[in-house]
Amino acid sequence: MTAQSTDVAVRSLYSRLLDAWNRRSHDDFAALFTDDGTMIGFDGSLESGAARIRGHLAPIFADHPTAAYVAKVREVRPFGPDSALLRALAGMLPPGSARLNPATNAHQTVVAERQGEAWRIALFQNTPAQYHGRPHLVEQDTAELSELLKNGTPLH
Repeated sequence: MTAQSTDVAVRSLYSRLLDAWNRRSHDDFAALFTDDGTMIGFDGSLESGAARIRGHLAPIFADHPTAAYVAKVREVRPFGPDSALLRALAGMLPPGSARLNPATNAHQTVVAERQGEAWRIALFQNTPAQYHGRPHLVEQDTAELSELLKNGTPLH
């Protein structure tokens, strides 16, 4: 597999992850993980294994109107033919709003692994981008992500 095809495959995997979240599908979200994959949430919650990830998200999607992700991939770095790292900047669009909530901007990291012909998520980490004491960086990130919304491209 070439670096370019790895880039395309891992970006597609990430896109499907965000799409599953935005559709509030805990089943589709969890199905993207390896059997022992790990998810570290925005609040620090940690779940390992597709079944536990599914179980963690099911009540969240059932009981809360979750915000939708808007994201920009910063980097896809292959570690060989069967693994890669993806880094992205993500923001969240609250239900019924046309503006991103800067307090929920995050750096998202995906460690992906190829299993046969399919790529799966070994690790998804969602880290708050709060930049303590540097509000101009929050504003910069929000402006960059808002441009994606304005252009009708929630994932770039």
